[in-house]
Amino acid sequence: MTDLADFTARLTALTDGRASAPRIKDGVMTIALDVGGLSPEQRDGLAAAIREGGLTVPGVTDVRIAQTAERKPTAERTPAQERKPLRILAVASGKGGVGKSTLSANLAVALHRLGIRVGLVDADIYGPSQAKLMASEDQKPVARDKKLVPVTGPIGIPMLSMAHLVEPGKALAWRGPMAGNALSQLIDAEWGDAELLVVDMPPGTGDIQLSMVQKHKPAGAVIVSTPQDLALIDATRAVSLFNQAGVPMVGLVENMAGYACPHCGEISDPFGQGGAESAAGDLSMPFLGRIPLAIEIRRQSDAGDPPAAGEGIYADAFHAIAQKVADWLKTA
Repeated sequence: MTDLADFTARLTALTDGRASAPRIKDGVMTIALDVGGLSPEQRDGLAAAIREGGLTVPGVTDVRIAQTAERKPTAERTPAQERKPLRILAVASGKGGVGKSTLSANLAVALHRLGIRVGLVDADIYGPSQAKLMASEDQKPVARDKKLVPVTGPIGIPMLSMAHLVEPGKALAWRGPMAGNALSQLIDAEWGDAELLVVDMPPGTGDIQLSMVQKHKPAGAVIVSTPQDLALIDATRAVSLFNQAGVPMVGLVENMAGYACPHCGEISDPFGQGGAESAAGDLSMPFLGRIPLAIEIRRQSDAGDPPAAGEGIYADAFHAIAQKVADWLKTA
């Protein structure tokens, strides 16, 4: 038997990044496979190898492969044709402590599983956390043609964070311009065929944030808040920042929305209820959904195992939000 993480890593290597991360529901594993430019024999061989490997994952009784043909044959492709323009999706909160980084990591994973070629940037220069969330703390990026080459975590998503470049636990006593330059190096890296960059924005609405959105104009922004009034006040400031820079709003996510007691199952709302949805209405922006306050999300995040990479109610919550984001991106 092969666990899901090991199979996913082998899948990426076997298909040269052509396959989406597998999804499992009711024993059925579903994978999207880009077969553009492959001969019928190559397509059949890849599909057979994927099915054989997928059936070794515990609990999997069937493997379904959705074949797409997004790539042009290699002989006809030019560098300009091979890569779509890289779009940036900013994930912001206006303040820290509302779960923005956890949402960013899981949103990137969920979008990846939808078949979007996504990269992840930890733009929190002073307090990076994505390397831990994505279990890539031991990796170091290299430079090629004066550009950083992102590392790849176990889920197969290319990513960059200052945590990959400095010693663990070391404080960065940098002034604004230095931090801004460092952020530009992360965003202007060699992202290969990525089509979307999820950027986990630093907390606040100061000079670094404004410089980032002006220099690296995001296609849209997702705002994260808890239901409580203080967090919503700061979330409103974040919306104002993006409005000033002309960045469209994708929508607002309410995080830590409801806690289910593991003993009796009763739902309590330590941070209130529905505040973010109400604020989204007041701000005339879409409400993308809620993520519950759950110890399992915290445990998996601390272990570098994003819930969106698996199955269950927490994965479903992240995937529902990712689907709305993906739908927005199609029309933007």
